Amino acid sequence: MPRISADTLAQHRANRLRDLLDAGRDIVASEGADALTLASLARRVGLSRPSLYEYFRSREELVAAIVSDELPEWARKLVDAVHSVEGVEAKVEAYLRTELEIIADGSHSAVVALSAHALPEAARTQIRAEHEKLLAPLVGVLAEAHVPEPGLRAVLIHGAVEAAARTFRPGDKDHNEQVVTALLTQVLHGLTP
Repeated sequence: MPRISADTLAQHRANRLRDLLDAGRDIVASEGADALTLASLARRVGLSRPSLYEYFRSREELVAAIVSDELPEWARKLVDAVHSVEGVEAKVEAYLRTELEIIADGSHSAVVALSAHALPEAARTQIRAEHEKLLAPLVGVLAEAHVPEPGLRAVLIHGAVEAAARTFRPGDKDHNEQVVTALLTQVLHGLTP
């Protein structure tokens, strides 16, 4: 019987699941999404494949678990950012900066790469629902400001954020701040100088 490394079996399983999800993200970040298999994960954490099947029955379940695990933390960060400031422009800026930080983080690219793989419809539905929660704080700010079609506008702003993130240069703070400033100006004021 395997040794329990926590006070309770439930806590042990929760800790093990956390280790598995973290190791899965590490595999994707270092070797790419295609390298993530149940066998590679079992090797990485030192578990037998039968033991791993207690947590995930397939690669698809593993992928869905990794993606679903990350999204609520991102949603919490975005909600906290919006609630940390006052005023519509400050809230939009806090949201955009936080979303850019999330996108610039290596875990975001791992989640995007994993999401692109074929997943069962139930997993895709769960991921879509979690992803919509990422936009909710921005939708709320836009609705409070009486911006027409706040849900649509939030999706369009999200697209602009993703485009801005693609122009980021690792380690080039001045350039990255110029990108953020241009994004904020575009979102808040359009093309008006």
